[in-house]
Amino acid sequence: MTMTNDEPSLRRDLAAAYRLAALFGWDDTLYTHFSVRLPRAANASPEDDRFLINPFGMMFDEVRASDLLVVDLQGRVVSGSADYNVAGFTIHSAVHMAREDAHCVLHTHTLPGMAVAACEQGLLQLNQISTEFYQRVGVHAYEGVAFDLDERTRIQQSLGNNIALLLRHHGLLSVGATVADAFAIMFYLNRACEIQMAAAQMASVAGPVTEIPAHLSQHACEQLQSVEHERQILWQAWLRRLDRIDPSYRD
Repeated sequence: MTMTNDEPSLRRDLAAAYRLAALFGWDDTLYTHFSVRLPRAANASPEDDRFLINPFGMMFDEVRASDLLVVDLQGRVVSGSADYNVAGFTIHSAVHMAREDAHCVLHTHTLPGMAVAACEQGLLQLNQISTEFYQRVGVHAYEGVAFDLDERTRIQQSLGNNIALLLRHHGLLSVGATVADAFAIMFYLNRACEIQMAAAQMASVAGPVTEIPAHLSQHACEQLQSVEHERQILWQAWLRRLDRIDPSYRD
């Protein structure tokens, strides 16, 4: 399947991600944020990178492609007339600065995500879904609201080369080469957290939960990595669902 990375297509895909997040109940009123890096101009350096992010004040189910702001790594709004969430800029610029492959970055405050992020052991290997994240999730210690730009270095170190990050006492973060990748990673990471919450509740009735042995988690993780191209097929299915409900995200 051909993937495009021109600005109109990236705007459409990121707006779709916001609408889908609202549909799935991932939104947190005006808070949390998704971003996608724009194509680098000819002869530009990584320091000149720009990314799309939501304007502060819009609900996720309102976001349209034309509403998204273009922001540079210095925090300047290059295109758009609104402000952005300051903590969002800290988190997203940190990842875009450090990871050339992280074109899209999603951050959520979902109930299961925040619950697991508060657990000392983090994400457990309880189900086939969680095996996708075996040794692929970093952990970032809580430092307060991410208003301080010097936290970016520590976010980068915590994420490393992983596909996701547990932000302690805060929420989840996923990264991907495309919006489709980052969104699918977040979808299944959140689902793994939901399973962990349910298992913890069941434990009081049915007894202790059991984890998948490490060698089987590794095996299943490798199997799932071999079919990651299917994320693009899933993304097209999600777009069709949005188009049936409300195609205005494309505007």
